[in-house]
Amino acid sequence: MTTRVFVCEYVTGGGLEDGPMAALLPEAEMMVAALVQDLTAVEGVQVTLARDRRLPPPGVPVPLHRVSADDPWWQWERALAGHDALWPLAPETGGLLERLSRMAADAGVRLLGSAPDAVAVAASKSATAAALAAVGVPVVPTFPPDAPPPAGHGWVLKPDDGAGAEGVRRITIWSDVGDTAGMVVQSYVPGVPASLSVLCRDGRAWLLSANAQRIEIDAGGAFAYRGSDVGALAGRAAELRPLAEAVAAALPGLWGYVGIDLVLTDAGPVVVEVNPRLTTSYVGLRRALRVNPVALVLALLTGEPHPPDAGALPTVEVRV
Repeated sequence: MTTRVFVCEYVTGGGLEDGPMAALLPEAEMMVAALVQDLTAVEGVQVTLARDRRLPPPGVPVPLHRVSADDPWWQWERALAGHDALWPLAPETGGLLERLSRMAADAGVRLLGSAPDAVAVAASKSATAAALAAVGVPVVPTFPPDAPPPAGHGWVLKPDDGAGAEGVRRITIWSDVGDTAGMVVQSYVPGVPASLSVLCRDGRAWLLSANAQRIEIDAGGAFAYRGSDVGALAGRAAELRPLAEAVAAALPGLWGYVGIDLVLTDAGPVVVEVNPRLTTSYVGLRRALRVNPVALVLALLTGEPHPPDAGALPTVEVRV
């Protein structure tokens, strides 16, 4: 039986704009190439990739649905009608990933991603913090900017629905905060920046890898994401697995691949945010697992995935 999958990545698939979206292009290209390569390696899967007309063909040969920048949404909807499933990738900003995910139900096809309602919660830093804290998951407290928490190490100001490190700044003097429209504030938490690559379904989680993140903060306090070392924290997998399971239980609409950003502090791991989509760490995941991660995701449709032991992975570098 053949399953026809439409891969729609917002930035490379027709939604590319100047400014923040353009800044996300290199990471988007990396994730698209890795995902398409893994999908096409699964027997019985046929892939069509949404592709901005202005961009060259991707490095992986695959049928393309060329999209103009003029209202790409109806073009994606039209293309999706000829497929069995949608794999959406998009920034959470402005409800983009939620809207893209809802296209699957509207078209009557299978969504290979988290439920739109779960995406809506995860897209908001404040809503995510509230949902996790309500069930006792350790999470960085998140506040509106007019009520900053006490902070011995300063604060982190970020868009409530931002993606990646875009617009994220460390503030050491509150009077320097500037414009705070659409922002939230968190206490700056010293520790090791990390992430988890996880499979989720119906409130359950399977830890794929524990990754070290490379985060830089410039002289002005701006954060920049420089990549990850996938599997570098394998020695802490047993400690971090219960955290992944607690996050999945708190947000039972999470499905498929999910990234969890956290800080490893002296007092234990603390969740920063949840990414209900592919993250850049996915690019190195197949090499670390020595198993096709897409096959593990698709196993969620009919049974349980059986990923390799996250505590016994090599380290694979992914650079941005």
